[in-house]
Order: sequence, then C-alpha cells, then structure tokens
Amino acid sequence: MFVIRNYVTTGGTVACALAIGYLMQNGPAAQSAASRSAGHTAVAESTMIAGLQDIVLTSASPATGDTPIPDTARPAPAAPTAAADCGLRARATTAPLASARVVVTAPCHPNRTVELLHSGMVFTGQTDQDGRLDLTIPVLAEYAIFLISFDDKLGTVATTHVPEITGFDRVALQWSGNTDLQLHALEFGASYGEAGHVWSNAVAQGAGRVDHYGTGGGRKVEIYSIPKDGNGTDGSVALTVEAEITPENCGQELSMQSLELLSDQDLRSRELSLVLPACDSGQDFLVLNNLFQDLKIAAN
Repeated sequence: MFVIRNYVTTGGTVACALAIGYLMQNGPAAQSAASRSAGHTAVAESTMIAGLQDIVLTSASPATGDTPIPDTARPAPAAPTAAADCGLRARATTAPLASARVVVTAPCHPNRTVELLHSGMVFTGQTDQDGRLDLTIPVLAEYAIFLISFDDKLGTVATTHVPEITGFDRVALQWSGNTDLQLHALEFGASYGEAGHVWSNAVAQGAGRVDHYGTGGGRKVEIYSIPKDGNGTDGSVALTVEAEITPENCGQELSMQSLELLSDQDLRSRELSLVLPACDSGQDFLVLNNLFQDLKIAAN
C-alpha cells in the first residue's frame, strides 16, 4: 500500500527558498557567489573559509640564563598554498529541449561525489579524475537555479534562463539507496517494446525521452519529458514505474518523491512510500501502474 502526500508549489519559489537557505548557512562567500550568478548565463565561484593551520606554539620570553633559539634554528614557515587552485567553479548555460548544461570544476575534488539540487530535485554525481563534472539536465523552472555541494561543505550556485520550459510537460521520480527504479512512458497507446515505449534505455524511441541521473547508493532521479504538442501527435501517455527486487532491498520500505510540471506550470510534488515484497515472495520486479495520472497531449 502506498502512502502519498501532495504538495503544490512553484518551481521558482522552491529554488529560491533553497538558495536562500544555502546562502544563510554559508555566509558572505556564498552570498557573493550568488550575486554574481544573476542573468541569462552565470558563473559562480566559492571556496571554503580556511581553518587555522600551520600553528607554531612558542613559550614566553626565555628565562634568565636560557639560551635564545637562533632564527636559523626555527622551523621555516609553511609555503603558501595557491587557494585559487582548489576553488570550486560552476557554470550553467541554456541547452536544447528545455535543459541546462551544468559544468562543475573542482580541481582538488577528483573522483568525488557531488550533490546537485534544482527546484526540489536532488541527485548525486561524480567528478572525473580532474575534478570535473559536465551534465545536461532537464529543468523544472524557467529561471533555473542549481545548488552544487560536496560532503566537505564546499558549495556554490549556478543559474540560467530556460524560457523553452513552457513548451514541455515533465515528470520526475527521485529516491535514494540501492534500489533501481525505472520510469516507463507508453505514448499514444504503445505497448512494451514498441515504438513509443520510452524509458532510459538509449534505444527507446518516441516523442518524449527519459533521463537518468545518479549512481550507486546515492540520490537518483529519472525525468520524463515530452513536448506539449507531442511532436504533432494527439493522445495520452501512460506512466509506470518498475522496481527490481533484490536481496539487498526485499522487504524494506522505499521512500520516493514525484515532481510534476504540467500544463499549468505549477510544480507539484508528492511524497510516496511503500514496502517492497518479502525476500521469499519469488518476485523479481514490482510494477507500479498507479503512481501517475495519464498525461493528455493535444497537438496544435
């Protein structure tokens, strides 16, 4: 049985509130980064406030008769580090299909998990050996704000303007942990395996597309996008969710959240939870047919 809670908000409000919270927690450095991020395309920079380091403890003036330590015997001060080399930079630019290309550069964070948050959607990625992450992400707001952070609290903000979002319907499903969920769209009466059956498999073909973000046991999301005119096709789109049942997740509770940006451009979120089948149930997959209402597509 599902437990469902519904929320209605606007993408801009959610994103701005989250950005404000981030700035309040991270102080003037983050506020300066956010102020530089206004406009169609923005580049943001942020570095952590360095803690106390290279401290040398010394005694008071030497007692009478003690021999002062000559300067040549004192330890040499540590060489200054190039703080700029370890800075975090993020850039967001408008991309096709109502998306944003987000490029993160963190030279001192190679092969590290990074968290991206946008309009309530959150998932984890991983930088490469050079500390770089380059993703193209379907947005959930016209004025898209991305909060980027590492687990050591190094973070920054990037923004861009995506006016094309008004031409798309978009549904996202997010969760965390080792369970693998798949969002499937059956467009205009298509059956599984036919043209119009769209999911994150690269060979799937249809009017819309499903993108997957996140790996391992971190935060993950799948996003289904379709033009409001269905690329010239009228009809409905049925959405289903499949969950693979494994020894690691059988019998456990799974919490999910859906985000829907449809014709009225209000971003709606729902909290979902269910208990997966028991380990001795013999089930390999659980198919959920009633998480989403069918999308209605009207060609112009």
